[in-house]
Amino acid sequence: MTSRLFERTTINGMVLENRLVRSATWEGMCTPEGRPTPKLSACYQELAQGEVGLIISGYAFVRQDGQQLPGKMGIHTDDFANEMRHLTEVVHASGGRIAMQLVHAGGKANTMGLGTRPLAPSAIRNAQFTDIPDAMTPHDIEAIVTAFAQGARRAKDYGFDAVQLHGAHGYLINQFLSPSTNQRTDGYGGSVENRRRFLMEVYGAVRQAVGNDYPVLIKLNGDDFIEDGLTLEEAVLAAKALDQAGIDAIEVSGGTSASGDRTPARGRAKSSKDEGYHRSLAQRIKEAVQCPIMVVGGFRSREVIEQTLQEGVADYIALARPFIREPNLAAKWHQGQTEAAGCQSCNGCFKPGLEEGGIYCVKLQNHS
Repeated sequence: MTSRLFERTTINGMVLENRLVRSATWEGMCTPEGRPTPKLSACYQELAQGEVGLIISGYAFVRQDGQQLPGKMGIHTDDFANEMRHLTEVVHASGGRIAMQLVHAGGKANTMGLGTRPLAPSAIRNAQFTDIPDAMTPHDIEAIVTAFAQGARRAKDYGFDAVQLHGAHGYLINQFLSPSTNQRTDGYGGSVENRRRFLMEVYGAVRQAVGNDYPVLIKLNGDDFIEDGLTLEEAVLAAKALDQAGIDAIEVSGGTSASGDRTPARGRAKSSKDEGYHRSLAQRIKEAVQCPIMVVGGFRSREVIEQTLQEGVADYIALARPFIREPNLAAKWHQGQTEAAGCQSCNGCFKPGLEEGGIYCVKLQNHS
């Protein structure tokens, strides 16, 4: 069986050396204001040296009221330009490619320091929210659409090779898509088409800001796995609308913080059959669109990754937690090693992000 994993591919002019993607994850390595630190630069440099085909940054907030966890990166201001350019320069010097993930956390945002309530499609109590948010006005919608576009423009200016919209995991774009969080009665709520209006406006504004020859990607839930959430059928329709509008790639994920044992960061797969738990979602979406499909979710073994590519389920395989433990995993596999990723899916890596200013694998011995 010929390996497809280490084929060189191109996404709208962005050349990738293999089909492995480091899926976005919060690193907790920025200042409270969202300014990248040398620790974050070193993290991305290590991933690039480890031969990850495409690094997708941790979710970067496009407005201050869209910030969620501490140490999260901000793309809401020009003040961080020097640090951002340093990030992309160290990645490119190591032969890597990096995309900036753009997000507004919506009703999941932490706005205590701003003295305001979080903004969301509807002012409702929801299991994903700590408090009842304020419903967004038409002015709020227009302003946040503009903020996404400005964030994308900055990312391009700073040397990022692409941008990715975060349309998954219960953040603002997903909140508009999902009937669970969107109970609006205006043109942004109700029908499937209305619920994806915000997403399409964000995409349109971002595309206008960066031009047609710059890669714009999206991370999209194939299923929210919650009652009254976004369904696969609705996700397919959103993917088709994006595809027709010119999106360059779709990364398929699933779940929210309220999805029980089907959250985006599930526990360890008991066997290889349990790996790649969003493959069926990705396959359905891939059948409906022309653009490349990435899929994330529990991939740990090269065997399952190769099989997923060979079967045409997806064009790229995205991993997050395994690259926290082994930034050089792609290089190991490229050199012919066949051992599965050592990640135990315990999610212990996120605790030091909150307490020590940066995620790392707590299971690894002798962490320096």
